[in-house]
Amino acid sequence: MEPQVSPDTWRAVLDDADPVWQRMPKTWYEGPFLGNGFLGSGIYAEPGGNAVRFNVQHSEVQDHRPEFGSLFGLARLPIGYFTLEPVGTITGLDWRLRLRDAELTGTLTTTAGSLTLRAFVHSSTDLLAVEITPSEGERGFRWVFHPAVAISPRAASKPIPPGYVANPPATIERHGDMTAAVQPLLAGGRHVTAWQEVARHGRRTLYATVAHSHPANTARDRALRSVRAARAVPYDVHALPHRAWWQRYYQKGFLSLPDARLQSFYWLQLYKVAAAARKDAPVMATSGPWLEPTPWPNTWWNLNVQLEYWLIHGSNHLELDAVTRTLSEFRDQLGAEIAAPYRGDSYGIPRTTDPRLVNGGATSGDLGYGVGIPGQDPPTPEVGNLTWALHNVWLSYRHTMDEAILRDVLFPLLRRAVNYYLHFLSPGTDGRLHLPATFSPEYGVNAPDCNYDLMLLRWGCRTLLDSAELLGRRDPLADRWREVLARLTPYPVDGDGYMIGAGVPFAKSHRHYSHMLAVYPLYEVTGRTADERALIERSLAHWVGFEGALQGYTFTGAASMSALLGKGDDALGYLGQLMTRFIQPNTMYKESGPVIETPLSAAQSLHDMVCQSWGGTIRVFPALPAVWRDLAVHDFRTQGAFLLSAVREKGATRWVRLTSEAGAMCVVRHGIVGAVEVRDSRGRPMRYEQTGEGEIRVPLRKGESALITAAGDDPDLTIRPVAPNEPAPRWGLPAA
Repeated sequence: MEPQVSPDTWRAVLDDADPVWQRMPKTWYEGPFLGNGFLGSGIYAEPGGNAVRFNVQHSEVQDHRPEFGSLFGLARLPIGYFTLEPVGTITGLDWRLRLRDAELTGTLTTTAGSLTLRAFVHSSTDLLAVEITPSEGERGFRWVFHPAVAISPRAASKPIPPGYVANPPATIERHGDMTAAVQPLLAGGRHVTAWQEVARHGRRTLYATVAHSHPANTARDRALRSVRAARAVPYDVHALPHRAWWQRYYQKGFLSLPDARLQSFYWLQLYKVAAAARKDAPVMATSGPWLEPTPWPNTWWNLNVQLEYWLIHGSNHLELDAVTRTLSEFRDQLGAEIAAPYRGDSYGIPRTTDPRLVNGGATSGDLGYGVGIPGQDPPTPEVGNLTWALHNVWLSYRHTMDEAILRDVLFPLLRRAVNYYLHFLSPGTDGRLHLPATFSPEYGVNAPDCNYDLMLLRWGCRTLLDSAELLGRRDPLADRWREVLARLTPYPVDGDGYMIGAGVPFAKSHRHYSHMLAVYPLYEVTGRTADERALIERSLAHWVGFEGALQGYTFTGAASMSALLGKGDDALGYLGQLMTRFIQPNTMYKESGPVIETPLSAAQSLHDMVCQSWGGTIRVFPALPAVWRDLAVHDFRTQGAFLLSAVREKGATRWVRLTSEAGAMCVVRHGIVGAVEVRDSRGRPMRYEQTGEGEIRVPLRKGESALITAAGDDPDLTIRPVAPNEPAPRWGLPAA
């Protein structure tokens, strides 16, 4: 009675998703990428040269001059890159990024011969290993390191603030057979790239690492120690634990759907998020660990972070949750970043910060974006970002039911985030509570009773009351939270749907859905009544109806809102527009520079089509398009800490199995037509209550499972990949 996924199934699905390169990638948006949340390498042709660039970037490497703000003085700093320089002229390549091993393999062909390549960034240590097996004519190939200028990448596109200068140039040092590029920082400390090439049995392996230290100068010693330890071990020995980590990672969950292009895209996003994130790594910056020239050289909290991490919940990868850890670890900074009169009882987070949540006191868009004060401008009164970020923490709690997250992180931080709003709420002549003007990302106009903030405030007060009850606390602010829920002014609405705020209609093309957060992702407004559903539909159509400023995440948001309404065909249509208009050959994404949140959020849109679990009910296959007649999911994590496995065959749900990790009440909208049977893991009948059409309530204790089938059915519980409706080209740059 246990669903089974064979090793061959994992292998087949992952191998089918491998991107390939039979043409030379020319940019980061086209090439392979490797990473472990800290060290990252994007690989593509050296511009204007007969070489291949292996970027070397690291998510901890940043400047430390807060007087110049988060976008200059605290920005992530470029490190540099290696060039693989062959003897002959490059004439072709045949590369494959093997997802199940997180390893780039293949051959580079030149007029002098060939270079056979294997490369990975180790899953658990900051090591880039590149093994080259040259043919006779290519034995003279070489590696060259090119240090970058240690200046904020924003300097290439925005005005440089007075007094801000680049850090001094790096110096190249020899340490026996090892080499180190030592980059001093004006603020103290340094970052160091160290490397050595080792020859064994006709193969040459480059071992490289990066270390960062501030204010101490320990980075060089640490980097050299790492290379010294790495060089003693052959490539294949390093690869064993690396490959094992990745294979364990993938086997935590499974999804197969009949759209071959989207399925391979999905598995690439699972690869990407684990290459970019770890629980103990910095929260992902806009480009993850693959820093490229960008106006966005730090961490963005008004959408990017939230979207980057959504897919970790359903895919069962909470080990990547850096958001909960970071907000908890650096909570004191959340007070320091708001205006002094409110620091005693309130928290906020700026739009832009470094990994320790520091903005440096910047209040202009040139240097960084502070929290602001409702009713004042400047600085821009963008005040809701912390509450939205804490929604991610709430999702981590709900998907694990780990009371420590609720007690130690969510409740105390959300309490202070809501407190900041409470300072500014005031009764109007209508008896309702109102907010002064605040800013709705990224519309460009301040508005009183801004929907972005009203929606987050309502969710925050409701969540605090629910949390206090779960924790058994009598909080002295509970009555105030209840008053807010009872008296808060309704969300401003006009004939086109949700407005930006009172007196400010949604009247221009705008990529962000900040004015509709109550619909998604908060699920405060879900279409429970005909009027509410019509409002959502009207707002969605009006939002996406303005062409001009729409971007990729517009379409992931629209897909997820359509999934909420059960409109699977519409959701698929929006994802189709995303794929054809915005997603790059390697599944990366750009908006004036590299940003990675949109493809990752598209994976969450797929989740929303396959399973939704808001409001205490698990909805199995709630928004599948008509052409997806077959689908298989295994160990999909839902709110309530359930693991879902389910199979759809010939347009109908065949079976659903849920395992409880926390003993929460299980309410499931299974979608099986007609009478059902519910059995435990030994095949014995279980008690259940019919709560609606196609919906039941099953009392499951911690560790118990329930299998739901049509009455009299005894299905095979083997999970297999579903057949694609039609073949699709691989991602990457396959032969034209």
